[in-house]
Amino acid sequence: MTHGIAPDQMNSSALNDFADEETDSSYVYLSGYKPRSIAEQAKILHQHFPQLGISWKEVVELPVGAEGWFAIPRWRKLTPSYNDAVELVLRELSKQRNGKFTNYQQGELGPDRLRETIQKTKVFEVIGRHQEGHDLIIIGAQFGFEHRGKSVRRVRVITNCGNQFGLGAFEVGIMLLSHFERLNDFDDLWADCPGDEYCYITEHGFVLAPCFAFNGQNLEFRTGKIADIADWCGSVTGFHTQ
Repeated sequence: MTHGIAPDQMNSSALNDFADEETDSSYVYLSGYKPRSIAEQAKILHQHFPQLGISWKEVVELPVGAEGWFAIPRWRKLTPSYNDAVELVLRELSKQRNGKFTNYQQGELGPDRLRETIQKTKVFEVIGRHQEGHDLIIIGAQFGFEHRGKSVRRVRVITNCGNQFGLGAFEVGIMLLSHFERLNDFDDLWADCPGDEYCYITEHGFVLAPCFAFNGQNLEFRTGKIADIADWCGSVTGFHTQ
């Protein structure tokens, strides 16, 4: 599987990898989500994480394909490890939804199970340097619509060949905190997290990826195979210009 390969390292045929892992989809953002202003997002995130500074670097030109600007905290400002940061965000999502939240990976989110892709970590390092001095990193992103009906590993191929990168459980969880209405109905487009990898059985390797779903009245955090194709799922991605 593709794992954080820079676009200039891929041959011209790489874009065709897993091209058959796509299907048509009619799923949309049913619950009426629209990107909030950065000021509104910062206010919401500060309510959940009072230790965060709420300053950010002003950004101007939204990348083509992005739905809006999104505020993502530097996870190291919240906790020493990425895995603990994911757990923290999941707990805040549960509080925000008054306990109507199911974490199917409860107790199984250590570094032996969940890790960031190399591609995502490299991009955030670059963006982070350009926005030094601020606890909030501002990225252009789309919340899954562009990649609905594609497998996670197909999306990783596409993003490795362009100016996008997959977002992980931490980033997508943060975006859900600041945009509660994005996933609030069973028929909403579910949100895959291609920027993270998950391993359930050691000998099988990291062949799963996190996903935020909705069932009944509950938001759900679960994992799925990176080769799965589902018209009700779409991968969440960020955009970089550096």
